[in-house]
Amino acid sequence: MSTATIIQCSYEQHADQILDIFNDAIATSTALFDYKPRQAESMIGWFEAKAAGNFPVIGMEQDGQLVGFASYGTFRAWPAYQYTVEHSVYVHKAHRGKGIGKQLTKAIIEAADKQGVRTLIAGIEACNQGSIALHEALGFEHCGTIKDAGYKFGRWLDLVFYQKVLDGPASPSEVL
Repeated sequence: MSTATIIQCSYEQHADQILDIFNDAIATSTALFDYKPRQAESMIGWFEAKAAGNFPVIGMEQDGQLVGFASYGTFRAWPAYQYTVEHSVYVHKAHRGKGIGKQLTKAIIEAADKQGVRTLIAGIEACNQGSIALHEALGFEHCGTIKDAGYKFGRWLDLVFYQKVLDGPASPSEVL
């Protein structure tokens, strides 16, 4: 029996595998509101943005393969939002339903807590009951719905928001 390990992802070791997971989600689900597969070059900027924001890219490896990853990034660009991030979790299609998403979400919560994040936001397509149940089980609360926020696969998609409030920084500041 193989074991899964939580890791910190890097461009050099994981960009191609993350891209494959992204592109499958684009082609087969409403988890991403993109229409076209991403190109390999897009991963350079994606990893650079994560590094620039000091945002983690946490993965889970099994037998040397990335089976899922999670990260977070800027929620909104204005300074007063500096303690709020929006996270995402993606699991390889062959490994869904095995608890990997839950483990990765717990890891991203822990990372956010250590970095002094106050609020984690999840934007979830409203029909994605698996993701909603996962977030609710981990203490996220529904905080809003945007009706008809996107259009994909010939239908309008509602976007629900879930949030988890953490302790945040010991001494928040209005200075970046």
